Amino acid sequence: MADNFLERHREEYEQKKAEWLRKKKHIPATKRNIERPDDESL
Repeated sequence: MADNFLERHREEYEQKKAEWLRKKKHIPATKRNIERPDDESL
């Protein structure tokens, strides 16, 4: 194998992971509002 093969791939992996995490943090979490009837027996 070439010199520094694993190191290069690890660096690429870390960069992609950091970019993915940045994008993931910008997505707001959806909150679900479940409307329940006043009478629970329905």
